[in-house]
Amino acid sequence: MTDLKSKIIEESKRLGIDKIGFASAAPFDHLEASLQEQKERGYTSGFEHPIIEERIYPERTFEHPQTIIAIALAYPTKAKGKVPRDEKRGQFARASWGMDYHDILRERLNGLIDFIREQAETIEEKESWRFKPQVDTGELIDVAAAQRAGLGFIGRNGLLITEEFGSFVYLGEIVTNISFEVDQPVPFGCGECTRCVTACPTQALLGDGRMNAPRCLSYQTQTKGMMPEEYRKKMHNVIYGCDICQLVCPYNRGKDFHFHEEMEPEIDSVYPKLEPMLSMTNKEFKEQFGHLAGSWRGKKPLQRNALIALANLGGREALPQILECTQDIRPVIRGTAAWTIGKLGNREPEKWLKILTELLQVETEEEVLHEIQGAIRQLTKE
Repeated sequence: MTDLKSKIIEESKRLGIDKIGFASAAPFDHLEASLQEQKERGYTSGFEHPIIEERIYPERTFEHPQTIIAIALAYPTKAKGKVPRDEKRGQFARASWGMDYHDILRERLNGLIDFIREQAETIEEKESWRFKPQVDTGELIDVAAAQRAGLGFIGRNGLLITEEFGSFVYLGEIVTNISFEVDQPVPFGCGECTRCVTACPTQALLGDGRMNAPRCLSYQTQTKGMMPEEYRKKMHNVIYGCDICQLVCPYNRGKDFHFHEEMEPEIDSVYPKLEPMLSMTNKEFKEQFGHLAGSWRGKKPLQRNALIALANLGGREALPQILECTQDIRPVIRGTAAWTIGKLGNREPEKWLKILTELLQVETEEEVLHEIQGAIRQLTKE
């Protein structure tokens, strides 16, 4: 299959795939103990595939797997336009810029599968070849497959780091029953560097490529409940994701690639004005953010995060709109709005203490009452 592999590599360039590699579909059983430990210690996010055996044994979800074809697409790190300074704005982490990367990768993977099928020399061969494409919502661990396929190494932050593009890459793979010559894995390349571990504001990184996922700011911005207070100030104005561990990485210095038009960010989508987000309708939310990967959890987490970002940015001009949020049907929004008032109302404490006290009399949800009481203490202390 050497000739077919060469053709696939050539076709991948035509399809707009920036890096491709071929790995054995043998079990990733060396990861089993580590994954089990992560689960037992409560370090998983809940977003990953829940069955560990299916994550490390490809044969559990694909009959007679032989090869994993791994691909990487580089994404931009700098927006082409300038971010206006006219209003308080939030920001999305770079991995959520442009069109949802799941859609982009699936298109590239399916294009590659179509090409491979066309190369079959007989009908029997074409019918016997099977493929299973997946992005990060599938069973396999993307970084482990990509590392084995020679695309890069897994850094201390748990991300794949490529020689050409740093860690600013989206990953996908195809499991197939076709046997190809495999590429060589890339050895660990961080050396003694621990910049990402040191820079992580919540100490989520364990330093060995694993993390305590619930402590990661990216995870916290995607939850739907009240965000624990210890994370609120640390997220600053990033309302989805976190890329601090990437920005400090020496391998990422100067990396900014604009190879794919679909990945180019719209300024008002990835650096949105915060105040309008508080009252946007579902239709407006879909129009502005629906194409982003960061919209997958819906409107509520992003509106909650927008309230927190306004507090962190000192957005007192938005207090009338924030006050309206205390009447929201959703407890998370009411509670976060009360907390935000506690942070921003210190120039008129008597006014806001009166309002919060009135809210306290009518509120019934325990988590909201807790936030109102905290806001009252904050303003009383000021």
